Amino acid sequence: MKPPRHPWLLTAVATLITAAFLLPVYWMAKTSLTPPDRILTPSPQWVPAPLTGENYSTALDYEGLPRALLNSLVISSGVVAVTLLLGVPLAYALARVPMRGSGGMVLALLVAQLPPAIVLAAPLFILERRAGLDDTYVGLIAADTTLTLPFTVIVLRPVLRSIPRELEEAALVDGCGLLGVLLRVVLPLMVPGLVAAAGLAFLIGWGEFLFGLTLAAGPDVQPVTVLLNAFVGQHGTSWGALMATATLISLPVVCVFALFQRFIVGGLTAGSVRG
Repeated sequence: MKPPRHPWLLTAVATLITAAFLLPVYWMAKTSLTPPDRILTPSPQWVPAPLTGENYSTALDYEGLPRALLNSLVISSGVVAVTLLLGVPLAYALARVPMRGSGGMVLALLVAQLPPAIVLAAPLFILERRAGLDDTYVGLIAADTTLTLPFTVIVLRPVLRSIPRELEEAALVDGCGLLGVLLRVVLPLMVPGLVAAAGLAFLIGWGEFLFGLTLAAGPDVQPVTVLLNAFVGQHGTSWGALMATATLISLPVVCVFALFQRFIVGGLTAGSVRG
């Protein structure tokens, strides 16, 4: 493949696209550092002057924030655990076990990602109310897993198919059972895929708003995304505190992806040749 004739042009286009995606993030952080009386000025300021931490003080003084952060951490961690616990065996079965209808199962998983969360909210609310799981961590984790599980299986299936079968067959010949092959041979080879699936499951669990609003009646189990509504009042919106809270909420996700970026990118591209 010949190198591009004008690599600087591709770099410029990529830079513009990246800047367009990062502009809302910058504006959120900028607003969180802007004095409240200067946020809605007619001429917007690209650089806040003077810088202030008043908005963060207002956000941190809100009594429900620590509980909401804990709820989001519990829910996100639970979503990651349940997603991997169910997704790895299902992806392994679809990748390795010859059975009728496997193609239809993969198609069903693809279709399951199409409906928006608002379509699933009402049926899940009815099912969890009857099962007594509404307004509980288990109910919220189960609801969020309906969003993460199909994507996880679709990501991990090609990763598993890219692993040579000979390694598993050799382990079986050496007396290792099917579970031992999965735990000792397969899982160590698919670490990038597992990290990618876990990172995206954490992102969805941490940022989910609709299920936290509809399936949890009170602040005892509601995630921190629902807490953002507290800064939207009948007579106005506290934009400074709202943006400060949103920035604080974004930091864990940024840290996770910064630490595991190499694994996430490698996991999403693993098995792309042999799908």
